[in-house]
Amino acid sequence: MSDGRLQKMDVDYSSTVDELIPVVKSLAQAGNIDGALEQCAGLEKQTRMVKLHVSNPLKASDAISTGRLLEVMVEILAEGGKWEQLNRHLETMTKKRNQLKQAVTKMVQKVLTYLDTTPDEETKLALIASLRNVTEGKIYVEVERARLTRELARIKESHGQIDEAASVLQELQVETFGSMEKKEKVEFMLEQIRLGLAKKDYIRTQIISRKISPKFFADGAHEELKLKYYHLMIELNLQDDQYLNISKHYWEVYNTKSIQEDEAKRLLALKHVIVYLLLAKYDNEQHDLMCRRKILGDMEKIPAYLEMLKAFTTQELLRWDDFQSQYGPILHAETDVFSTEKSPERAEKRWGDLHSRLVEHNIRVIAEYYTKIRLQRMAQLLDLDTEKAEQYLSEMVVNKTIIAKIDRLEGVVHFTETKTPTEVLNDWSYNTRSLMTLINQATHLINKERVLHAM
Repeated sequence: MSDGRLQKMDVDYSSTVDELIPVVKSLAQAGNIDGALEQCAGLEKQTRMVKLHVSNPLKASDAISTGRLLEVMVEILAEGGKWEQLNRHLETMTKKRNQLKQAVTKMVQKVLTYLDTTPDEETKLALIASLRNVTEGKIYVEVERARLTRELARIKESHGQIDEAASVLQELQVETFGSMEKKEKVEFMLEQIRLGLAKKDYIRTQIISRKISPKFFADGAHEELKLKYYHLMIELNLQDDQYLNISKHYWEVYNTKSIQEDEAKRLLALKHVIVYLLLAKYDNEQHDLMCRRKILGDMEKIPAYLEMLKAFTTQELLRWDDFQSQYGPILHAETDVFSTEKSPERAEKRWGDLHSRLVEHNIRVIAEYYTKIRLQRMAQLLDLDTEKAEQYLSEMVVNKTIIAKIDRLEGVVHFTETKTPTEVLNDWSYNTRSLMTLINQATHLINKERVLHAM
């Protein structure tokens, strides 16, 4: 087998091959396939290896002619229906001494054109297996091997063998294939993600998803792939309730040209952006995104969602009963976020998460207006029992969303930060300096008045 390097053609057999091809095709059509193959094999050996000198008896030669002969042999066997013989032929020809990579590439590409002409699926699978065997470990046919693997995965999936299909497809690291176009790489990895989700292998799927850079979709030339990617990412992030990421993915869908041109799809995507943004836990990024989305022009077309955003960005208490009676029917009817058709448990959990976000908003509002409050009174404002209110408060303190301490003996919540001695001293120093400044100003004004009255 050749080492893969391009080699100089020492003898040109193209004219000889041109004369032989019609002859062997006529023999094959007459039923003498073995005779046709024998003549091709004889000339193929000459084009592959040429005797030049005693010190260097064998040297790589006419790669183009060798490739043409291999293609003709494949054509004769495939059109003659000799599929088993073709499988053996593939392995034999790739193992020939000093075989050229260009010729092997041509042969494999020729076989691929006959893949869909096999008489049955069993024959097709056998041919795919042979091709995968001869292309294994050969960089110069890595693209062809990837396409074969994808077809094999498709067949396995059609038979319900999801796990096997995902495993076969994930064998290949197409991101390292230098000869494969970027678009085809992305298509391949999207299939890996889709089958990974179907297999419920979320960890591996997450790893694969990171290999696709969103910058690939920035030029708008691959909208179909972009939409497929973000819908797969939404499905993946739904598994562990990454609501903020889901909102960002819907935002990318919303900003896609084809979605922007369809008002119904555009507004539906925007509704999902808002709902998942409301479901996301509070932090600076989430709050900033809510403020940004609130001023979008399209928000005027979905006033209910605009009102929800305003409610969550205003320092006012919200009542859950009023909120769900006013917006519950809209959220259930206009989005699939809380739909019970696919997964009632997940829909119920998301509704519970929305309630939690409202309670957390109310606690932040209370912390803004109170330095201390009785736990019982806070629970009353939150429409919760004392134990539940304390649980929400504790979680927010642990997450460092707010600063608070609970005096259990007194039943009082203190929304003040415990200061170090240095901070206390700095505050005292600042307050003292401010006080002295005010005294100096007052003294100056008094003296000024005295001078004016004395005159």
